[in-house]
Amino acid sequence: MARRQNFRKVWQCMLLLVPVILFITFMLQDNSNEIFSAEWRRAIISRFDSQSTKTLPKQSAAMCNTKVECPEETYGFYIQSGAANVMPPKICLQNKPVLGMVLNNAGIGINIVIVNGKTGEAIKTGHFNMFTGEVQPLIDFLKSIDKGSVVLIATYDEPASKLNDEARKLMAELGSTAIQSLRFRDSWVFVGGKGAAVDSSFEKHVKNDPANNKYENWPELIELHGCIPKYQE
Repeated sequence: MARRQNFRKVWQCMLLLVPVILFITFMLQDNSNEIFSAEWRRAIISRFDSQSTKTLPKQSAAMCNTKVECPEETYGFYIQSGAANVMPPKICLQNKPVLGMVLNNAGIGINIVIVNGKTGEAIKTGHFNMFTGEVQPLIDFLKSIDKGSVVLIATYDEPASKLNDEARKLMAELGSTAIQSLRFRDSWVFVGGKGAAVDSSFEKHVKNDPANNKYENWPELIELHGCIPKYQE
């Protein structure tokens, strides 16, 4: 009788574990939702990686962390880079998120929002994996930017391994000075423009430095906010 009861308890435990195992297996598989599955894989893996991060800040998924009030004929922005390999970046316009985890449109590497310089409305977003991806899609995306557009950029995890001279030159032409020194696992946020007037101070860059990193193998996240003048032809 005791042996039968023990067997029953073991069987009940196995039944409880099956849904958990199936859930984790499903999330680790490749599927059509590349960003969502990738983020879950990285989040699960990082739980077992003692070298991954120190304590990460909490991200409010649906809200912009800083409310930006701007005068007429300008529009506000807020950018937050990714944190280590766990928390994706966030970009807001007019105090509304246009890129980030809640919208499922952020990813590893370089994240970009293209904005209509006249209206302050986001017209296109993209993210480009510079670790396991290719640089040509990034180059094509940068070349497609129309005159009068404003470009907002935030990095996540690893932004530089696949960058080449052409990609760096195109981003330098948008007004970046830090792009030439962007390296492995650096944090970088930037606001530039193609023919649009943008404050040259709208850029921050923190180097990956093992002696000073906030999150073990990654530097601290960066925040940047301000007001952009509407484009006048």
